[in-house]
Amino acid sequence: MRWYSGWALLLLLVLPIMAYLMLRKKSTAAVKFSSLAQMKNCPLSWRVRLRPLLTAARLLCVAFLIIAIARPQKGTVLSEVFTEGVAIEMLVDHSGSMQTEMDYKGQTLNRLEVVKKVLVDFIEGNKKELTGRPSDLVGMITFARYADTVCPLVLSHNVLLEFMKKTDIVRLRNEDGTAIGDAITLAAARLKKAEEEIQKRNIELGLSGKKTADSDQPSGFKIKSKVIILLTDGRNNTGQYEPIEAAELAKKWGIKIYTVGIGSAEAYTTVQTMMGAFKIPTGENIDEGLLQAIAEKTGGFYGRADDADALVNIVKKINDLEKTTVKSVQYAQYSEQFSPWALAALVALAAEMLAGCTVFRKIP
Repeated sequence: MRWYSGWALLLLLVLPIMAYLMLRKKSTAAVKFSSLAQMKNCPLSWRVRLRPLLTAARLLCVAFLIIAIARPQKGTVLSEVFTEGVAIEMLVDHSGSMQTEMDYKGQTLNRLEVVKKVLVDFIEGNKKELTGRPSDLVGMITFARYADTVCPLVLSHNVLLEFMKKTDIVRLRNEDGTAIGDAITLAAARLKKAEEEIQKRNIELGLSGKKTADSDQPSGFKIKSKVIILLTDGRNNTGQYEPIEAAELAKKWGIKIYTVGIGSAEAYTTVQTMMGAFKIPTGENIDEGLLQAIAEKTGGFYGRADDADALVNIVKKINDLEKTTVKSVQYAQYSEQFSPWALAALVALAAEMLAGCTVFRKIP
């Protein structure tokens, strides 16, 4: 609550003076009698005793009018959140080599399952090393022989996590391979068109569909930077585009690439046979030179993950480098509240006039 013309409340100080003048004012009407001695002993009626109520009603009317003139206003605090977020495309290798096993918190999982668990923590947060990315656009692309968009860039990450759970190792030989160049090209194209896709999706879903005054981005959200996180354990051996050419394209569009090589010389895969389970060494097949060149060309970095802990540390480093800014702007919206006070003044004045002409009417 605030007073638009608070100075008007000083007029309330005049009310005691008005009350004093009105109560001490002597009536000008008179009737001549030879003697009033006998009338002094007559008791006063309730009408005479309550007649000062007319003065009180008049003073109350003036008080209400003064309050209305001061214009009381009721404020509602509103807030609008503006987010300068990061658009992140996660490129996940799901070729046959990702079947190699790793230890993750006491569990033996394949590399793809470990990557998925770490990325879930990266997106949602794990209350430890990773804080989550609730205000960022995140999408996912998987690649083996072909690069496929698993989930487009979304702010609501529940759907992304559901698609991630269903991601699995390729089973068909003709779909196996490692198309790093194609995956980077697809991700770069997705990020380049990110603003247009967001706007189109909002319109299709019946959301705001509004544009800011100076951009084509949805109101309240601005893409601060665009990032690709590439996770693979192999070498580029198929695809239409060369990885370095794809990295050049990403650089041209202002996209940063972080590359993660997953592998260890002691890696193995468990094979079930009629004779039991056998652990077959798989070694490593990471093209570290290529991954490092891709990262350096676009302003990112390359990290090698020999185990799950190293992978978590690399993702944490990326999380710390790519910060999201959330700005909250608060403002108050005021509505006029003088009407009830003006109405109360009118009621008080009407009541005084009605009572003065009926119940408290004087003769003469």
